[in-house]
Amino acid sequence: FSQSYSASRDPVRAKKGMVVAADPIAANVGLRILKEGGNAVDAAVAVGFALAVTYPGAGNIGGGGFMVMRFADGTVKSLDYRETAPAAAKRDMYLDKNGNFLEQKSTHGHLACGVPGSVAGMMYAQRRYGKLTRAQVLKPAIDLADKGFHLHYRLAEDLERMIPDFSAYRSSKKAFSKNGKPYVEGELFRQKDLAATLKRIRD
Repeated sequence: FSQSYSASRDPVRAKKGMVVAADPIAANVGLRILKEGGNAVDAAVAVGFALAVTYPGAGNIGGGGFMVMRFADGTVKSLDYRETAPAAAKRDMYLDKNGNFLEQKSTHGHLACGVPGSVAGMMYAQRRYGKLTRAQVLKPAIDLADKGFHLHYRLAEDLERMIPDFSAYRSSKKAFSKNGKPYVEGELFRQKDLAATLKRIRD
């Protein structure tokens, strides 16, 4: 016995290229890069940096990732730029002197962080396989961070939900709330510090 189900809507189709991302603003950045003469790697990297601005919970430059590329001649390349443990990390760094696990140490603060690989990985891919300049690929993300974008309800909701966590760190509170008060849907969300960081990466 088998039953077939149809999708709720027809698939989206394109003849020259397509960009899919977790955020529509970032997806449009990739489309813009393709229209400006960039290739798929340029678009993917531009989307990655745009997601650092528009989808900060997952698409950020403080983590890592993977990239799989298939070229027109059938060649396949892959990159692993997942974050790694710091060189000074030790097996027992989350244990107290009696060998008890200290969960807080593994989830909050500097000991919970890996060494990010996102910037190095995306920049390597763009330099090695892209067509555009680093400045062209980073410009959309810089503009989004510097000039801001209007929050959609999901991101506004996520930022509000995270205020108790953000409030524990002065820099996070400054970046993702208005002095502890939530941003609301439709509000212009600017990230000047992130824009400055992206400009340093560009330069």
